[in-house]
Amino acid sequence: MSNSRLSSRSNYRPGYRMLLALRLMAFLLVGALAISVLPAAIHARPAENEQVLWNLEHDYWRYVHENDLSSYRNLWHENFLGWPYVSAAPVHKDHITDWITSQTGKGLTFEPGELKPAAIQVTGDVAVTYYWMTSKWRAKDGSGEMRTTRVTHTWVKNGKDWVIIGGMSMLETASAK
Repeated sequence: MSNSRLSSRSNYRPGYRMLLALRLMAFLLVGALAISVLPAAIHARPAENEQVLWNLEHDYWRYVHENDLSSYRNLWHENFLGWPYVSAAPVHKDHITDWITSQTGKGLTFEPGELKPAAIQVTGDVAVTYYWMTSKWRAKDGSGEMRTTRVTHTWVKNGKDWVIIGGMSMLETASAK
C-alpha cells in the first residue's frame, strides 16, 4: 500500500477523531462519577445495617411477648454462646429459651416496655448492639415488677441474614440509672 493511500484512509472519516475523543471524555466522566458516589454508597450501608439490626432487636422482644419460640430461636447462630442474667453460667443455643419457658410455665406473660438504644457498631459482617430493655413478667392478676435490663448482643451476617452469636445481660440497678 502506498503512503498516499494510507493518508487518504486516515482522512476518510473526518469526525472519527472527534467521536473518539467524545467517547473517551464520556467514559472518564462516568468513571469519575462512579468513584465519587462509591464512598457514599459504602457509608450508607452501615446505617442501613444498623436499622435492620435495631428492627431485629425489636423482633426479639416481640417474639418473647408472643411466646413465638420458633421465630425466637431463628434469631440465634448455631454456635451461640452467651450469658443472660438469669443464668448462673453461659449457655448455648439449646438453652436459649429456658428463661422464657421458666416464666410461661408459671402462667406468666411477658410484657415488653421501652427498648432504649445505647450504642451500635457495625464492622463488616459483625455488629454489636447495646441497649436497655424495660419489661415485666405479668401474672394473671396483672401484677409484676417492671425491670430494666442492660443487653449486649453480638450479631454476625450468616448469608443474607443477621443472627446473634454472642450476648450478655444484667439487671440495671437503681444506683446505676
